Amino acid sequence: MIKSDIIHPQLLAALARAGHKARILLSDANYSFVTNASRQAEVVYLNFAPGMIPSATILAGVGKLINIEHARMMAWPDDFENSAHTDYVEILGPDTPMDFVNREDFYASAKSSDTLLVIASGETRRFANILLTVGPVIL
Repeated sequence: MIKSDIIHPQLLAALARAGHKARILLSDANYSFVTNASRQAEVVYLNFAPGMIPSATILAGVGKLINIEHARMMAWPDDFENSAHTDYVEILGPDTPMDFVNREDFYASAKSSDTLLVIASGETRRFANILLTVGPVIL
């Protein structure tokens, strides 16, 4: 038995293949990752039911296994309070740069051939999609 916070074999294998600059899309339950992600990307389904598994839980687990060099989120309306973003900043910490792009640019980034992995979550909060860039291993 693996002694790790993550024991999902497909997810572990996909993360092991993710080298420096590879991208990982953590999609919320509303995101159409079939049409708005790289066709070559492997999809790991963690969306058992609405609200399961929360994206913050997934991000925290993934962050223990890989270095995250950069994060990108889709910009949201000014009058929207994005609690997912608040959770992500707390998990990633102040040293992980994050940018915000419009919907079309986010989709274009996710469709890039650099997107190796899509993790489909059951996250029901709006604007909870996050695109991670894998950082180098620092020994």
